[in-house]
Amino acid sequence: MATKVHMEALSPTMEEGQLVQWLKSEGDDITAGDILAEIETDKATMELIARGDGTLRKIFLGAGGTADVGAVIAVIAAADEDISGIEGASGGNGATPAAAELAKVEVEAAAAPAPAPAPTAPAPAAPSADGGRVKASPLARRLAEEMGVDIGTVAGSGPGGRVVKRDIEAARAAGPSAHAAPTWTADETEYEDIPTSQMRKTIAKRLITSIGPVPTFYLTNDVDMGRVIEARKSINTMLERDGLKVSINDIVLKAVAAALRQHPNCNAQWQDGFVRRFNAVHIGVAVAIDDGLITPVVRNAHLKGIKQIGAEVRELAGRAREKKLMPDEYTGATFSVSNLGMFGIHEFTAIINPPEAGILAVGGIEEKPVVVDGEIVVRSRMRITMSCDHRVIDGAQGARYLATLKAMLEEPTAILL
Repeated sequence: MATKVHMEALSPTMEEGQLVQWLKSEGDDITAGDILAEIETDKATMELIARGDGTLRKIFLGAGGTADVGAVIAVIAAADEDISGIEGASGGNGATPAAAELAKVEVEAAAAPAPAPAPTAPAPAAPSADGGRVKASPLARRLAEEMGVDIGTVAGSGPGGRVVKRDIEAARAAGPSAHAAPTWTADETEYEDIPTSQMRKTIAKRLITSIGPVPTFYLTNDVDMGRVIEARKSINTMLERDGLKVSINDIVLKAVAAALRQHPNCNAQWQDGFVRRFNAVHIGVAVAIDDGLITPVVRNAHLKGIKQIGAEVRELAGRAREKKLMPDEYTGATFSVSNLGMFGIHEFTAIINPPEAGILAVGGIEEKPVVVDGEIVVRSRMRITMSCDHRVIDGAQGARYLATLKAMLEEPTAILL
């Protein structure tokens, strides 16, 4: 019996998916559990698994095409089975495989640098094992486009000869002149329209449910970070023999979690008809990636040490940039933190991620003249701004939380109390 391959809901908030690439071709024998394709969801690139045995008889949705969740994008059936009555995906960009490949070739040809004149035409690159399509990770393809590297000329070092990030970076380093960005000419168009990724579409939908409908107010405080800087140096000295380090942000996250335990009104979510307060602190950490923003979640941050929080954040952020997070790793936060200090930003406001009731915007540390005991001295200061959902957090509650957080950062041993 034929098995319809559906666009599955691979994340809790996914409404449609974009097919990055098929890992199987029409005519291939399929066993249940085989990885058929890579699907870009609203948050990550996930693998689509076969749900039946047989032959991949028909592909309805080509690479680059999008389809609504539930749409039929392929059929697995016996070689002699009649599948003429099965209709494929009609929603979204239902490009056929051939059309998608042709479009991809045209885009790559337009973006590639013009070759140097030669007496004879260069020999074409050897086709890959899957019938001409280069095996490459989605991240490697994006990097190749950004760096102007012809991915068809890059030898893959990943599983099965797949081109991965390090291969693109090596190709770029080996021949910068060959991959120089094309110069602007009068014949080029003034602008280009970039297709919206599934993540960017979701960000757009979610943000209009926040800053408008959510009654938001902001509280800002100025923190003396001198003792945090000293504490970080001491911690890193102890961790040096293990080759580990913690960042200022790791200490901030631990303090945020400890302060939330003392102020559960801020560790809460707005639900229709009631407010849900959490005993556990699950912190969403904003991470910037190529397609936008994602917030991996450090679960039970109040129970973890600074070293463990730092290790988790780096591991989650790395996989977030490769779009390899699982849904349970970026959902379920009770409070979020966004830090732009490393970009030279000293103060900003962050947008609440519903249904959470608060998010903390962390600026960079800067040397400032301040008055201490009647004298002007230079201190390391950092500005923090909390965005609050007024349906859950009142002004005094938010102010008390920030006062506790400030006290913990100015005297880090208070985090342990």
